[in-house]
Amino acid sequence: MANRDWLEKDFYRELGVDKDATQDEIKKAYRKIARENHPDTKPGDAKAEARFKAAGEAYGVLSDPTKRSEYDEARSLFAGGRFGGFGGGGGGFGGRGAGTGATGGFDVNDLFGGSRAGGGGGGLGDLLGGIFGGMGGAGGAQTDPTGGAGGMGGGLGGTPRRRRGADVETEVRIDFAEAVNGATLPLRLTSPMRCGTCEGSGARPGTTPRTCTRCGGAGLVSRSQGAFAFSEPCPDCRGTGHLVDDPCPECGGDGVSSRPRTLTIRIPAGVEDGKRIRLAGKGQPGPSGGPSGDLYVVVHVTPDAVFGRSTKNPDDLTLSLPVTYPELVRGATVTVPTLEGRISLKVPPGSSVGRTLRVRERGVKRKDGRGDLLVTLELAVPQRLSTEASEALDAYARATAGEDPRARLMDRAEAGRKEAAS
Repeated sequence: MANRDWLEKDFYRELGVDKDATQDEIKKAYRKIARENHPDTKPGDAKAEARFKAAGEAYGVLSDPTKRSEYDEARSLFAGGRFGGFGGGGGGFGGRGAGTGATGGFDVNDLFGGSRAGGGGGGLGDLLGGIFGGMGGAGGAQTDPTGGAGGMGGGLGGTPRRRRGADVETEVRIDFAEAVNGATLPLRLTSPMRCGTCEGSGARPGTTPRTCTRCGGAGLVSRSQGAFAFSEPCPDCRGTGHLVDDPCPECGGDGVSSRPRTLTIRIPAGVEDGKRIRLAGKGQPGPSGGPSGDLYVVVHVTPDAVFGRSTKNPDDLTLSLPVTYPELVRGATVTVPTLEGRISLKVPPGSSVGRTLRVRERGVKRKDGRGDLLVTLELAVPQRLSTEASEALDAYARATAGEDPRARLMDRAEAGRKEAAS
């Protein structure tokens, strides 16, 4: 995308959020648009595909606090009218009537950090160098520094910087055991990727893009205005540095096309629900052969009917184990399920309901070993009793009639009242 186009795009409106939207609101809006317009959901719908790409481009900028701050500042300076727009009428940036001193109380010298027209000494040059040379669409940029006379700082002159593609986000659902032990899964998705016909050049096979004669392949042209020289994207090649005379029939000259692909993703052991896994360089390819963005996979874990994860230590698994009253009183050796099979667990005599027993190294796998399995005892109360069991329970009640399990509780409560009254 050309520099001018980048600033003129309203990424907030693209996602349908306010300028002061939180990161969570931005993510939620992007996911909604991506789900509704994904090529897998609406195959062959060019309008939906364009909406999908535009949302990804906007999210790539607004989801990164640094890029978002630079984007907001640049738009407030230029798109907001302080310089009258891009190359427009009176007072325009690089256009007719631009002053060389203070304009309406604003000192241009402050903006350029010393009015240096060449090598770039801070101020606006640094800002625009980081944005124009470094943003390149939604995914940021991965570039080499460039210089060049006639630029407004080190980032605006010299050869064009290869713009990085947008980051892409998708989702995958795994079961509980896969989250605990880790897994390697195939991931099939339809997303923009480097055109296989032209290998990202945008030109029909057998032809090559030609160097733009107006900018000499730099992607930028200089405009002198008084004591200053301004650089702006070349209007002929739109900042790419080259022209495609015979576009590729598959991608139409963009160098990018959408088609199904299958990736292999490794889910690390112990992954938690909602975790994002980054696959570097597997996102949307950059324009004109630029580096690809990243692919982020959001992992959703299906809850297990038996096991859970400890809130204090996610490496520990939890399990509620029903036991009988005699097993609590006398103690017992019971069978306990684990993710790998069954084991025997000793319940100590006199155990109370809610007691947690720890089984070592039966939890989540990790680099230095495994977590534990935390077994919490709960009393299994029968809903109905047989005649024999009912008679036995009556006999037990008579045998323990002289014991009051709440006596100590009443004594402590009474002692507390007396202490409060004294």
